[in-house]
This record gives sequence, structure tokens and C-alpha cells, in this order.
Amino acid sequence: MAAAVGSVMARVPTRVSTLLAFGLLAACAGTTPPATGPVATNTAPPRPGLETVSTDFRALPGWSDDDHAQALPALQRTCRWVEAQPSDRPLGPNPAAGTTADWRPICAALRALPDSGPETARRFFEDNFTPVSLSAGQEGLFTGYYEVELRGSWTRTDRYNVPIYRTPKRSKRGVPSRAKIVDGALKGKGLEILWVDDPIDAFFLEIQGSGRVRMTDGSVVALGYAGQNGHGYFPIGKHLIDIGFCTAEQVTMPLIRRWLNEHPAEAKRVMNLNASYVFFQLRPNIGARGARNMELTGGRSLAVDASHIPLGVPLWLELRDAPAPNGEIKRLVVAQDTGGAIKGPVRGDLFWGHGTEAEEGAGVMKARGRYTMLAPRNASFLMAQRR
Repeated sequence: MAAAVGSVMARVPTRVSTLLAFGLLAACAGTTPPATGPVATNTAPPRPGLETVSTDFRALPGWSDDDHAQALPALQRTCRWVEAQPSDRPLGPNPAAGTTADWRPICAALRALPDSGPETARRFFEDNFTPVSLSAGQEGLFTGYYEVELRGSWTRTDRYNVPIYRTPKRSKRGVPSRAKIVDGALKGKGLEILWVDDPIDAFFLEIQGSGRVRMTDGSVVALGYAGQNGHGYFPIGKHLIDIGFCTAEQVTMPLIRRWLNEHPAEAKRVMNLNASYVFFQLRPNIGARGARNMELTGGRSLAVDASHIPLGVPLWLELRDAPAPNGEIKRLVVAQDTGGAIKGPVRGDLFWGHGTEAEEGAGVMKARGRYTMLAPRNASFLMAQRR
């Protein structure tokens, strides 16, 4: 879970980026796994000056090769948020991102596009935005997350015997730990939403914060984050490192899933090392949601630190050492999510979508890179900078 919260996959304090969740960076027990490297800072982002603003999109490596139309659905969700806000509300902490007043003409132009082809989309972005470099070109860590898909039943059977719980009422004793819940502490209280057939899949659902379930009656239902039991988080990848099974550099989500599947006698005990337990709710619509309840777009939605990057803005992403052809990702994305482990001026968690390919890509992603913000060309702040 890019460590996300608020709605569903978004703003889940316990949702962390997939690799961080499993202790890829050897986070300490009982804490939210921190970002590492030169990006962990809570200082305000630098105010963009003339030297950081460009009108030349050719300066963005790979810009002309991208299919910019794939980012239009994500930007349309930004516009729906803009249109529901009062005038002149800032999009975020960086003044170059403009206000809702600066964005309304852009959203009108988006609605008026004659078609959604790649060339039309590219011209739209070039006509309405200008690239603004962030953090003086500093690089940071970029991980990935995805929407889990499980198999489920509305009733308990021999096969479907792992409950997915809604949030219980708080009591003076608090909510039980994972180990007690797994052993039946909430059984018989009417909290079961549905049952799935794999406890490991259920565990991964908690890590990601939301998912979809294919039911035995043929329907597909969406589950979203609803709460947490209040116990400390422990990344089980750290345990596998501690016992010498792998190094911090080797551990990935597929490797941890393989270990759990190959050690069924130990899997329950190891998963219970993480006392934190996530509760869910049924959502009316299929598809992962991010901050501001925005529907996420696979490959085009990025979780960011909203204290540095304004939610809703387009970002030109440049990554290396990524699970992609030639190890590079160069594409237009939109800042649509946040996360407990996504901290710092250059830090991101790329949403891969759902399905096997998304799970594999998100599970191994540990890229380095940077982003460039596309700011409204006629934003009052940028206009003042040009004078």
C-alpha cells in the first residue's frame, strides 16, 4: 500500500509501498518503514525561480516518445476536484502549481479536446503547462504498489475459510493483535464481510490497503481500507533478512510470497510478527482509489509526499533501474496518492494497476530517479517570475 490513507487505498496510515512493507530497507520493528537515502527531509521545497522554469518540453528526456493520452484520465480526475473547490484555492505547497482559478481554463480546454489521440494530448500539455524542475534535480527512491485480486465467497466453506473483517467497535481493552484475531478473537461477532481462500493473499491485501475479490457467484467486489487495530507495524521482510534467508538487496515481494508458500508450518507465525491488522469495507465501485477519493490509473498514478508535491499535478517521471524495458521509465504521471512511507521532496510510489503483471512489477520495483512538475503556464506565480 504506497503507505496510503483517507479513502480506500489512499491515505491508509498502514499502507506502505510494497517493498518497504516487507522490509526491503530493513525498517525497524514497530514503526512505519521510513524512506532512506538523501530524500528523507521535512524541509520546505525550494521556491522555483527563473532558472528552474522552462517552456521547452524537448528538455525532458523521452518526452516525444510517450503516449500522453494515457495520462488524460488521471488529469480529468484532478479537474473534477478543481471544479468542486472554491476559486483561488492553492493546489498545494508549491506556489508554481497555481490555484483552482489557474486550473479552470485548463480543465475547460481538456473538456473541449476534439479527440483523445496521443498527438492531441501532447499538444494539450505543451500548450497549457510549463516544466518546473523540483529540488534542483535531486534524485530519490521510487517503489511500486498495485491492487490485489483475491478469490472469495459470501459464505464460509472448507475452501473459503479466511475472513475479511469490517472494523470492530473499540473497547477499553482495545482491539486484539493480529495473532489473536487470526486465532478467532473476532469470530462470531458478525464482522465478517466475506471469506477468501488464502491467508497469504489476505495478508497482502492488508499491505496494499485495497483490492478486488472474484466471488464464487461470478461477481467482482471492491474492498477498501476501513481501519486498523492500533498495534505496531512490523515488516516481515526484516525477519527473513535476520534469519539469513536473503539480504536487504535481494528481498522482494515475490520472494517473500514464495517463502511463505514454501514454509506453510511457519508462515502463520511469521505473518503474526506483524501485530498490525487492517479492517476493510465494501466499496461501490471497482478500482483503486487514492487521495481525495481519486480513481487511480495503472501506470499513470503516482503516490507522493503532499507536503512537497501538490496533489493533482502532472509530473514527468524519469527512472532508471526499474522493472521495464532497458530498466527505464520515462512517462507522464499524475500525483494522485500519498503514503506513510512516501516522505521527502523526491520520493514516489508508482501504481501499477491490478493483475499478475502489476503484482510482479510493483513487487520488485526499487528505482532511482526524479520528476519534473508541469505547472499551469499562466499561473499567477509563474507570470510574476517572468516579469
